[in-house]
Amino acid sequence: MKKRFLLLILGIVPVLSFAQSEYTFKENITYRADPFYKTDYQKERCILDTYIPEGVSDFPTLVYFHGGGLKGGNKNIPEYLKGKGIAVIAANYRFFPQVGTDVVVDDAAAAVAWTFNNIEALGGSKEKIFLSGHSAGGYLTSMLGLDKHFLAKYDIDADQIAGLIPLSGHTITHMTVREERNIGPLKPLVDEWAPLYHVRADAPPYIMITGDRELEMLGRYEENAYMWRMMQLVKHPQTELHEIDGYGHMMVYPAIPIVVRKIKELTKAIDSNN
Repeated sequence: MKKRFLLLILGIVPVLSFAQSEYTFKENITYRADPFYKTDYQKERCILDTYIPEGVSDFPTLVYFHGGGLKGGNKNIPEYLKGKGIAVIAANYRFFPQVGTDVVVDDAAAAVAWTFNNIEALGGSKEKIFLSGHSAGGYLTSMLGLDKHFLAKYDIDADQIAGLIPLSGHTITHMTVREERNIGPLKPLVDEWAPLYHVRADAPPYIMITGDRELEMLGRYEENAYMWRMMQLVKHPQTELHEIDGYGHMMVYPAIPIVVRKIKELTKAIDSNN
């Protein structure tokens, strides 16, 4: 479903709260162990933070990837995600050109695998793990959820993900993957490194959010609109596209309330089916 949001409307959309009073926050947890944990750079970047509700169980968890073009950035938890009863796993990853872009995606997969392997011990549910992230983080979200081989390496079925919610992410081959091949930023490519290449009807629920088509980076809205159309054609049962009027590529703040609301809706559906 394609939807446009005015800022005024966003301000009055009801976001049903999961709010809890206490959380435990832990920083810089290693998500890659031996034999993978080999270099100082890997030790520096292959870490994550956890933000976990206390006194509750079976809660939903969001793995959140920062943006930065696969070349920069740092893990963070958007402020609006806090205090909503949602656990947040904020993961770092290594950067191009220090490593190949294939390694960047593999780091993200390892962070998701860590979450699946540890969330029950932290009180959460493996059935309620969502992926999101902004820009490059949105690209990682889509690649891990649509191309099943990345998580299969870690014995995780991508179809176990409860929902994919990329924020202004590439659906064509990422610009830095193209840079790695000496392809310019204005030359689009759709190959196995493009989420569009992996369109499939049996993917997890897929909610794309972008900024205003007139303000976004390099046709980012149009990429996502094409992905939306292709998911309709393969009859994927739950693909949505939300466009936030008045915001360009840096649209995280108005997008996060939509993320929270969609996690709420999808979690309610999971609980009703159990």
